[in-house]
Amino acid sequence: MPELPEVESVRRTLAPAMTHRRFVDVIVRRPDLREPFPRRFAARLTGRTALAVDRRAKYLLVPLSSGETLVMHLGMSGWFRVEHSRSPRDAGRHDHVVFHMSSGAAVTFTDPRRFGFMDLVPKGGLETHPALSTLGPEPLSPQFTAEALARACRGKRTSLKAALLDQRVVAGLGNIYAVEALHVARLSPDRQASTIATPSGTPRESAYRLVAAIKQVLLDAIERTSRRGYRGARFRVYDREGERCRRGRCGGTIRRRTQAGRSTFFCPVCQR
Repeated sequence: MPELPEVESVRRTLAPAMTHRRFVDVIVRRPDLREPFPRRFAARLTGRTALAVDRRAKYLLVPLSSGETLVMHLGMSGWFRVEHSRSPRDAGRHDHVVFHMSSGAAVTFTDPRRFGFMDLVPKGGLETHPALSTLGPEPLSPQFTAEALARACRGKRTSLKAALLDQRVVAGLGNIYAVEALHVARLSPDRQASTIATPSGTPRESAYRLVAAIKQVLLDAIERTSRRGYRGARFRVYDREGERCRRGRCGGTIRRRTQAGRSTFFCPVCQR
């Protein structure tokens, strides 16, 4: 599943082709993806202008001149193709939606497994939308601080890894980058979440390290993804079971275990 850096990379690809451009034509080739398309989906988009292409957690948000917002999620296997040719390639069997923009771009959503979705949210409805209403702070925003993380983890008896995957604690952080950040911060994924805060919710030194690590690994991943793509990524610990730890003079060997159905990779020597 695409994680936050991959979604941000998609946002950056779509923005030049869509921002301040009209939807000249919208082609919908099936009635649903994960869920049915909204009523009159194509008609409600056609002729409207995309005011921006934003991101909230792993969701793409396109505010429209109509006051509605187009909300999109890539699901497990979705991606967008942007073509500026006057003769875009023939539609493939998994090309489900095409936005023809006034920029001349054809923006095609492809999703072999059809776990993505698209919705049109009325003006003022984002705050109560089921997918967005409970999200915590954006990890790269000024609002995501050691103080905010400590408050969210205060008294939590779950593991630190599980807390980081709770979208109410931090929005959009997925399994891969939670694992990577914990390694950078030298914190065990098994550590109890509450240990990064005092009983009153004040951040301990570990909370500052962890927030800095989350921001670092995400920014590095966004830059790397923009250059080489998700498949070219090389991680510090993720998917490296049995290999030596990359931290200098550590000497540990990366292990793998399952937490809440997800693979966790960590170094038992330098992560405490």
